[in-house]
Amino acid sequence: MENAHIDTRADTSAALIEALRARPASEAAKLLEDIEATQAYEGLAALNPAFAQDIIAVLPTMQRNRIFAVATPDIAKQWTRNQSYAHGAVGRLMEPAIGVFAADMTVGATIEALRTLVKSAFITYGYITDANGKLLGIVTMRDLLFADNDKTLAEVMLTEVFALSPQSPISDAMRLTLNRHYPVYPVCDDNGNLLGLVRGQTIFESEAFEITAQAGSMVGVDREERISTPLMRSFKFRHPWLQLNLLTAFLAGGVVAMFQGTIDKFVILAAFLPVLAGQAGNTGCQAMAVTLRGITLGEIKSGDGKVLVIKEGVLGALNGAPIGVIAAIAMYITASAQYPAQAAMLTLATFLAMVGACTVSGISGAIVPLTLKRYGADPATASSIFLTTSTDIVSMGLLLGLAALLVR
Repeated sequence: MENAHIDTRADTSAALIEALRARPASEAAKLLEDIEATQAYEGLAALNPAFAQDIIAVLPTMQRNRIFAVATPDIAKQWTRNQSYAHGAVGRLMEPAIGVFAADMTVGATIEALRTLVKSAFITYGYITDANGKLLGIVTMRDLLFADNDKTLAEVMLTEVFALSPQSPISDAMRLTLNRHYPVYPVCDDNGNLLGLVRGQTIFESEAFEITAQAGSMVGVDREERISTPLMRSFKFRHPWLQLNLLTAFLAGGVVAMFQGTIDKFVILAAFLPVLAGQAGNTGCQAMAVTLRGITLGEIKSGDGKVLVIKEGVLGALNGAPIGVIAAIAMYITASAQYPAQAAMLTLATFLAMVGACTVSGISGAIVPLTLKRYGADPATASSIFLTTSTDIVSMGLLLGLAALLVR
């Protein structure tokens, strides 16, 4: 009976953890409101530290205090410290530093201390600090194994220690750790004091979530929305962006309305408007995808934005030229049967419009995320909506404007 009770509790804890992972922070917090404090603590402790911090931040104060009361002192202290750092910062990922020793401690005494610690925690390195908590060095298990028991840790420790800053964005930490492959990284403040530890797996897991959310952000899907998000909450997340999209669509429609007379005169132009808009849109999306990737990986340094915009503009023109030739041939064949006298000029207008639209779309695909980033916004946030607006207006405006100008 006792084993059955243990299995049932384990199954319940596993189900709770999966339920928490499948929900955004606000909904996960609601799920924990009526959960027994010990079980809620176990669920939070099993999550990615950054996600656990997001949940803790929105928990009702009473339930948060209950959970902190049953947590181990080290974890409760670490969670409180982590809350002082911004969302997306390395400090939100920290776990308590376990295996911290004084520099004058002997190897033999350290090994004996580790015998007790490893029963309750997985320890990769030993961290050597002074009386004020400043990180002096680290010692590996291999060094302890082969060192003489009477040597001090100061004699065997590695003093050149790579450490992360708690204020650093997680994306920066990912780039810094990309080629190091250490299982655990110490996190130190500006004075070198050890604040906590961050696992390499945790860094990449957090960044992977941000990358998966990027595709949704481009079209106005909130980062918090999951498959399990209730219907009306999903509606609240998405609908405002669709209203914005409608407004921008009216702008494109207004451009078409300005040339109503030209369309009435040459109805064939209406058939080519979606062709230009589609090609220009795809060109812009390609440029935007490359730009967002460059921003995410930190490849775009100060001053690189201008070069990138020029490159994408030229690339858009190069891609637009052969596509424009094919579209122009299609226009010539179609227009020859309906407007033989104006077929040549309609063909020229189609070619120029395609090249121009693809050029501007390439430039827009780079400028939109760069501009959002420059003003402190998420570069992916609804960028697709802004890009679609610019490409539709330019492509349709160019074709109709050139047709009105060239064809009499």
